[in-house]
Amino acid sequence: MCNLRSFFTPLLAVLLLQSLVVVVSAQGSASTWKTLTGNHPLVIARGGFSGLFPDSSSAAFQFAMFTSLPDVVLWCDVQLTKDGEGICAPDLRLENSTSIAQVKQNKDKLYLVNGIPNRGWFTVDFTLNELSPVFLIQGIYSRSEKFDNMYPIQTVEDVANLKPRGLWLNIQHDAFFKQHNLSMRNRVLSLSRRVVINHLSSPEVGFLRGVVKRFNLNITKLVFRFLELNVIEPSTNETYGSLSNNFTFIKTFASGILIPKSYIWPLDASTYLQPHTSIVSDAHKAGLEVFVSDFYNDVPLSYNYSYDPVTEYLNFVDNVDFSVDGVLSDFPVTPSATIECFSGLGKNVTPQVNLLVISKNGASGDYPGCTDLAYQKAILDGADVIDCPVQISKDGIPFCLGSINLYDSTTVAQSSYSNRSRIIPQIKAGNGIFTFSLAWSEIQNLTPVISNPYSKFELIRNPNFRNSGKFLTLSDFLALAKNTSSLSGVLISIENAAYLIEKEGLPVTDKVLDVLSKAGYDDPTSKKVMIESTNSSVLMKFRDKNNYEPVYRIEEDIQDAQDAALKDIKDFANSVVISKASVFPESSSFLIGVTNVVPKLQSHGLSVYVETFSNEFVSQAWDFFSDSTVEINSYVMGANISGVITEFPLTSARYKRNRCLGSNGSLPPYMSPAQPGALMQLIPPGAMPPAEPPNPALTPSDVEEGPLPSNRAIAPVPASASVPGGGAAAVPPGPPNGLPKIGACIFLSNLAMLITILLLL
Repeated sequence: MCNLRSFFTPLLAVLLLQSLVVVVSAQGSASTWKTLTGNHPLVIARGGFSGLFPDSSSAAFQFAMFTSLPDVVLWCDVQLTKDGEGICAPDLRLENSTSIAQVKQNKDKLYLVNGIPNRGWFTVDFTLNELSPVFLIQGIYSRSEKFDNMYPIQTVEDVANLKPRGLWLNIQHDAFFKQHNLSMRNRVLSLSRRVVINHLSSPEVGFLRGVVKRFNLNITKLVFRFLELNVIEPSTNETYGSLSNNFTFIKTFASGILIPKSYIWPLDASTYLQPHTSIVSDAHKAGLEVFVSDFYNDVPLSYNYSYDPVTEYLNFVDNVDFSVDGVLSDFPVTPSATIECFSGLGKNVTPQVNLLVISKNGASGDYPGCTDLAYQKAILDGADVIDCPVQISKDGIPFCLGSINLYDSTTVAQSSYSNRSRIIPQIKAGNGIFTFSLAWSEIQNLTPVISNPYSKFELIRNPNFRNSGKFLTLSDFLALAKNTSSLSGVLISIENAAYLIEKEGLPVTDKVLDVLSKAGYDDPTSKKVMIESTNSSVLMKFRDKNNYEPVYRIEEDIQDAQDAALKDIKDFANSVVISKASVFPESSSFLIGVTNVVPKLQSHGLSVYVETFSNEFVSQAWDFFSDSTVEINSYVMGANISGVITEFPLTSARYKRNRCLGSNGSLPPYMSPAQPGALMQLIPPGAMPPAEPPNPALTPSDVEEGPLPSNRAIAPVPASASVPGGGAAAVPPGPPNGLPKIGACIFLSNLAMLITILLLL
């Protein structure tokens, strides 16, 4: 183990040095910071890259050094063993971060910690040697357990031997160790004679006052850590909230403070931001640096941030009023990219990458989809193209709505129209109240409902506006887009056309053509019109329109596409929409590889758009570090896609402008795409996720279909065909949309080297 570690350290240094030139160049382009010193904020990796690997493991520390800013600071929560050795572990009790409960069964004990009884396996009951068979595990159960029981407990010296640019030791429970006749003060002073300690923090005033005269404060900065406002600090018997009003006192023994982010941006009872406090400016006036804790990509954020961790970091490091001096993060790649790539970006910055940002039902992650608010937000956020999934009302009015079934996006089930449910297997299984069962005047009176695709994970979208906005006709949508200079075009999606024409007598394609013409979109100088459908017969209706771009949407996840199928697609489409899994297939949320679908489509002259991108971390593979920007970057730089279809346009629009993409062809590590399959290599064989069956290949039979039926009037449904609840009688299942369509059941070589070495540890 020691030999492998000593081999890895110089290799890691070489890899980091290769990235240093790029990073320094990026730093030089940043504007002046509003930190105390004027330097960029520090990124402090809590337990290393603990959002992915077990906290304080060798892999976590090394991965943090490789994927973050070159001056990333490694954070070690120092605990003392029975024989007085200093180890890095997130808590006094080891059972939540190690395998000790299995290795040392029945060795748990009950102790008072800050006056509160705690039972567990405490570090003070075991020598360092006794902990040698104990391995680290992921202590946050919503994170992957696949890297458990691989890495031993690290001492402070082990971490220092990695030669990080910064080492931060946090002493959380000095008083507890004193009760067990162990001196944290002596241990830390002894360590300081052998390793460079850049920052030393503690929530105990007595500890910091006891060591302040023993350290060279030009080398080691002492930082007072604040706990929650109403918690009592044991040395002074004052609450931390009270101490936050006495920076003059704190300045006598510390040069900085470490505070929870709620001290700066408090939240109301509904998890929305309140106005920021003055604590940063007050501390800076007192000569104290301000470091902020509690940054996690995979914990629900304030709704103001739309589940985007970069937006949250920017609110702390690139605020118009202040910049904090450092952030403590479990995912250091995200603040690294925020600081160097996204800080100081204006909306008029020239895009650094050619990427089309297409909305999904407008900004449907922030407001109910296809409402005026969703479209206005998408435009404000920088979408290039806004979309309208066309539905049609009973009286033939085309309008925008994400689903033909009103159950999915309105409160129709609670309305006076609830008796209009029907069963139409050609459209969907089960009951539905469909758009063509209501007149437009009735639909206008329905209340929109925001989409919550991840509610089972308790991730809810913008609840204060869950029912806000109004729906737009296609005509109103086109007028909005035409009068918005920032938009390059619109995307109009048409589905279920065959059924609507043949069964309901509603010629939806003709209606769309008519509205487009009346809105002036036939003019070649007008905005680009993209017509999207899963049906070639629909796209054939628009093929001869020079200003229209037919876009074929492949519904199924595919792993390949036969050349004959692609030739068929090229006959009626210029672009293709595919799923994320058709680019990077997954197994148990780990990327297992990359398909050849994108290059094959592009070789046939087809642009490739990928859907659907969301900000919620549960929508992303582990390889993307619970960061939607990392995911987008991996598809753009790693797979060379042409555009993204997203519920949160701001994330993708901001990504296009980030300065790190313009760094002379070289990318810093925090802006390098994920390498599919790399993390899977680190999983031990016994913990590997089960192999997934491969997705099918796209064949000509998946693409071929007959023409749309001719327009004709529809006879009324006989009264005898009604079903309970006022719905129509069920009809025998038919092919989707009523058509004979058959559904189809690297770049980062340095990271590859890092993965190889981690496999040896």
